[in-house]
Amino acid sequence: MVNVHKGVLVECDPAMKQFLLYLDEKMALGKKFILKDLDDTHVFILAEVVQTLQERVGELMDQNSFPVTQK
Repeated sequence: MVNVHKGVLVECDPAMKQFLLYLDEKMALGKKFILKDLDDTHVFILAEVVQTLQERVGELMDQNSFPVTQK
């Protein structure tokens, strides 16, 4: 029997990959979304979660950036 999933190949740095693995493990998007952990910088994920995942990563980047204050 063959199982087919529509997915997207994601290339990222190792730190971002660890964040993705964490979200997948905690089922933060409501379900597991990583189909295959390929190597240190690539994962294959479900295509249907790409938009939600981009929003989560955007939120993370907003939390980790500091505004430049004018002098």
